[in-house]
Amino acid sequence: MSATAKSSPPPLLPSPLRTVPTAPVASASLLLTSLRNFSTGTAASPAVEDRPPPHLSQSPTHCGDLGPTGGGEKPRVVVLGSGWAGCRLMKGIDTSIYDVVCVSPRNHMVFTPLLASTCVGTLEFRSVAEPVGRIQPAISREPGSYFFLSNCKGIDAKNHRVICETVTDGPNTPDPWKFNISYDKLVIALGAEALTFGIHGVKEHAIFLREVHHAQEIRRRLLLNLMLSDVPGTTEQEKSRLLHCVVVGGGPTGVEFSGELSDFIMRDVRQRHAHVKDYIRVTLIEANEILSSFDDRLRRYATRQLTKSGVHLVRGIVKDVEPDKIVLDNGMEVPYGLLVWSTGVGPSSLVKSLDLPKAPGGRIGIDEWLRVANVPDVYAIGDCSGFVESTGKPVLPALAQVAERQGKYLAGLLNRIGKAGGGRANSGAEVDLGDPFVYKHLGSMATLGRYKALVDLRQSKEGKGISLAGFLSWFIWRSAYLTRVISWRNRFYVAVNWLTTMVFGRDISRI
Repeated sequence: MSATAKSSPPPLLPSPLRTVPTAPVASASLLLTSLRNFSTGTAASPAVEDRPPPHLSQSPTHCGDLGPTGGGEKPRVVVLGSGWAGCRLMKGIDTSIYDVVCVSPRNHMVFTPLLASTCVGTLEFRSVAEPVGRIQPAISREPGSYFFLSNCKGIDAKNHRVICETVTDGPNTPDPWKFNISYDKLVIALGAEALTFGIHGVKEHAIFLREVHHAQEIRRRLLLNLMLSDVPGTTEQEKSRLLHCVVVGGGPTGVEFSGELSDFIMRDVRQRHAHVKDYIRVTLIEANEILSSFDDRLRRYATRQLTKSGVHLVRGIVKDVEPDKIVLDNGMEVPYGLLVWSTGVGPSSLVKSLDLPKAPGGRIGIDEWLRVANVPDVYAIGDCSGFVESTGKPVLPALAQVAERQGKYLAGLLNRIGKAGGGRANSGAEVDLGDPFVYKHLGSMATLGRYKALVDLRQSKEGKGISLAGFLSWFIWRSAYLTRVISWRNRFYVAVNWLTTMVFGRDISRI
């Protein structure tokens, strides 16, 4: 509700969208205008902007809410987030039972396993982004289902309400405003944020590799440094710094990006930027062993392959990040032109601030059926959730396969509840929930560049199973992820991008 609204609001309209006039204009005309703005504006706007004549108001006030569902409407499932967990749930939800409302600051899902490939032009950015409206078409077609380009600011679980704030971008866009969404069932799939461990300068100077705009920034910075290093007047020392790419974090994301970058340098930079080919290099910094969750034999293979590709492996802990260099715990200073930070993820500040039960590590606490402990009609899935200690289950790793399978399971559970008549708020307590969620690890994969990859099919670090490395693993890696891309459209994009890159090389245009 807007901050300018009175403490005692007038009676609510029966329509899901309620607008409280702030000036004495014709209510019917204002309501029609509000509905027109709501339905024909961009999909990013979850609330309406009242625009009374200038002589009545000089500053528009936003007062639209999505109120509780009525008896003639379907129950409403509100999904917070558009990551692996939230999108898999929306894909599987039965829209003949529920209306679906998604709230997220982005209107697409990112296929993160292939995100590193977009940084160097192996894939185009649209190949790894799937619009939410394609994943769940009801959001674009059904009158009671919506996508709101907004951030969740809080949850009022007692009143079954979510407080949101619109996302705006740029100086000439409206100021953000808050609005409320009532829910029958709430699914929290807010994901996680990159861990910085409180190290000074990380947020200001490093780039994380979690979103498409991160990959775009990495690509722009990399190509800009290549261009600047060739300009007359650039000193040898500055040229060496500009072309030094530093990756912090030896997990799958850091290793895959290092492999893609080294492959880009070997195959494309050395041919098209011959003047600076001897200056560009990649350094991977890790506090312990790289790929610590993989088999020992695979880790040794990865170390040899990365070193062979020109990646300099450094063991150390970052203590400080400055605009042009990082400082390690042993006092070593590492100048850089591009710094990519990939040291794992943890609960976001929003998740930490929510007044909900917490699991070890600060995630939202859930039971075996993915319900938030002791909070009716609220569920949590993906990287933001973890089993409470009373379940006796460990907190699951922040992996895409965990989030995807939790989303699939919860979609089936909500469909079961809805078919049994428990879809409304404060109902469904007597519904048989069936078997609890059980996670079985399917294995891990990572590409190293130059047609090499790792495939580890063990169910745990101590378990036994198949582990492969080399060209066959690279073929398995590509085949597996090509089939996991959500839509046939994006599968086609990915396949065509791979083919054109193999034949013509990577696109190094700075657009």
